[in-house]
Amino acid sequence: MITLASDFGSPYPAAMKGVILGRTEAQLVDVTHDFPRQDVRAAAFWLREVLPWFPPAVHLAVVDPGVGTDRAAVVVRAGDHALVGPDNGVLVPAARELAGEGGDPEVVGIADEDARSSTFHGRDVFAPAAADVHRVGIDDAASLDRLSSVDEFVGLSFPEPDVTDDAVVGEVLAVDDFGNAITNVPGHAVEGLDAVRVDGQSVPVGETFAAVPEGQWLVTVGSHGNVELDVNRGRGDEAFGVAAGDDVRLSFD
Repeated sequence: MITLASDFGSPYPAAMKGVILGRTEAQLVDVTHDFPRQDVRAAAFWLREVLPWFPPAVHLAVVDPGVGTDRAAVVVRAGDHALVGPDNGVLVPAARELAGEGGDPEVVGIADEDARSSTFHGRDVFAPAAADVHRVGIDDAASLDRLSSVDEFVGLSFPEPDVTDDAVVGEVLAVDDFGNAITNVPGHAVEGLDAVRVDGQSVPVGETFAAVPEGQWLVTVGSHGNVELDVNRGRGDEAFGVAAGDDVRLSFD
């Protein structure tokens, strides 16, 4: 299969699908086309969380604020998977996860970027490359004329929280459609606690949203293993006044 993910909304993904289906009979699966617009780090976070649940596939992911510039385009082989997209770091966390412990993603460049449009490389560059990788197979992708070896690629890592004896200062990595504010603070930081102070305000810690009454704030650990700032049947980002990129201080005194 080929999965597709982008910040394109609609109708642009349809053009990418048309290009792919003109070259291969792959099963197409939409991950999402509603990533936060031009937010490379948030897209990288969600790709890392979602793509490892797929069987071996070619993953086309485009969040590309630098479209039309001299940024490179790449295909990354990671274990039994291949990822296709811009060389801006968006593919890297997922590729590391898919490569597995001790594995190293293999990166090659997409050489023929003779795109019809300087603003739609999803259609003109990445979709044809994804289709060709699928057509020949991931193991033989390096033989494609359109691919060439690269010496360097853009990396992306998520920031580490600052931990002290009585507090941890983290950062909101992403906000999901429910308004849950997902931080980079590991879940074990709140393990066994009944409450923590979030930027000075006491907030209960719960294992589930329903651990507190409807409309009440809570701190919980999401399926990704990180601390979230949430509201039971409400929006945590609005209640806590945070957005992706904001600092958050959790204190335990």
